[in-house]
Amino acid sequence: MKASLPFKYITAVKGGKHYVVFDYKDNEGKRKRKWVGTDLPENCKKKELSAKVDEIVADFYKEYISGNIVKSENTVKMRISEDGQSLETAKTEYTFTEFFKVWLESIKPTVAETTFAGYEHTSHCIISYFDRVFPDIKLSELKAMELQRFYNDMYASGLSANTIKHYHANIHKSLKYAVKMDLITVNESEKTERPKMEKFEAMFYNEQELGLLFNTFRGDRMEIVVLIAAYYGLRRSEIIGLRWDAIDFDKKTITIREKAYTVREDGKGVTKFHNQLKTRASYRTLPLSPYIGELLKEKKERNEYLSKLMKHKYCHDYDDYICTDNFGNLITPVYVTDHFASMIRKHRLKKLRFHDLRHSCASLLLANGVPMKAIQDWLGHSTFNVTANFYSHLDYQSRISSAKVIANALGGEAETEENEDSNKKTGS
Repeated sequence: MKASLPFKYITAVKGGKHYVVFDYKDNEGKRKRKWVGTDLPENCKKKELSAKVDEIVADFYKEYISGNIVKSENTVKMRISEDGQSLETAKTEYTFTEFFKVWLESIKPTVAETTFAGYEHTSHCIISYFDRVFPDIKLSELKAMELQRFYNDMYASGLSANTIKHYHANIHKSLKYAVKMDLITVNESEKTERPKMEKFEAMFYNEQELGLLFNTFRGDRMEIVVLIAAYYGLRRSEIIGLRWDAIDFDKKTITIREKAYTVREDGKGVTKFHNQLKTRASYRTLPLSPYIGELLKEKKERNEYLSKLMKHKYCHDYDDYICTDNFGNLITPVYVTDHFASMIRKHRLKKLRFHDLRHSCASLLLANGVPMKAIQDWLGHSTFNVTANFYSHLDYQSRISSAKVIANALGGEAETEENEDSNKKTGS
């Protein structure tokens, strides 16, 4: 927006095209809005878009100064036809959910594709709730009471405080944007109270339970996925994103440097890959376990054999990736979650999410005396605090050491098996 101009404007994307959205006041001081299409696609070059926006703004400025705009225009609300191109005007203001959708489109060019997918997923519940419970409530009419009821209803329906925290974050950002656009004067979400966050305690399998899990997945298309998750504690996205060139069989290393993610395109889930991991610490090189190394060699040989056997029926789109089935098709992130849950139920194993294999890996490392700092590096956590917050309640070995230290410091003697045996022999 240009503060020196007698009006404000932003760019927004709708229907795959860029628009310039003008916000101004008429002669009576009433706020109005006008959408002007650039005819440029969403993925156009920034330089091209900037030149077109400057041209549109200059034309609008001439019309505004001449008085043609402020005299003739109605308050404008965006209306997109089925072809996603034509616009019409109406004398109404935004409802809350209408504005929420506009806000989503406005942030789309400014965030990563995976981040926007998360916004869309969270926003679906918000929009459907307000359309059902508070239909047609205007953005200017929305108060903290309506938002508070939404949070309370979501919590009463069984959603966690953490999920409601994400809902609140989206609502707060959208209303902050509305304040910035002078559509409202107060961000009502700042007056609300959210459910108290509960301390997260990870679920995990012990060695025996992992053994049962490995037997369950033996021969399954997801066998290598489950084993890598348990041995290395990798995130689901990191496992599916593993390429064969991430494995150095000579140096016996495995390098994590790419991730897979799923977005919605034309109503369907599409898996994509990106070398932008969650944090800088997520990029790491780990020793290749001899057992995992042998399994990977066997899989590579099997892929080559099946490719020759099936010929044109074998999919070669994902030859560079490790996590494929016997037909060469990629094992998608969604399939990993759904199939894992299905196998747990089918074989009546202790309830566990796929991501909990990451926690199981950490718990085994702790139980075997691996320091918390080393576990941070192994899992790729951004800071030591993240690791400590997740797993400090499992660090029993450090508590044993602490007990011995305090006993010695206070002049007592920590109970040991040797002491117990000695007491039995002396009859004390």
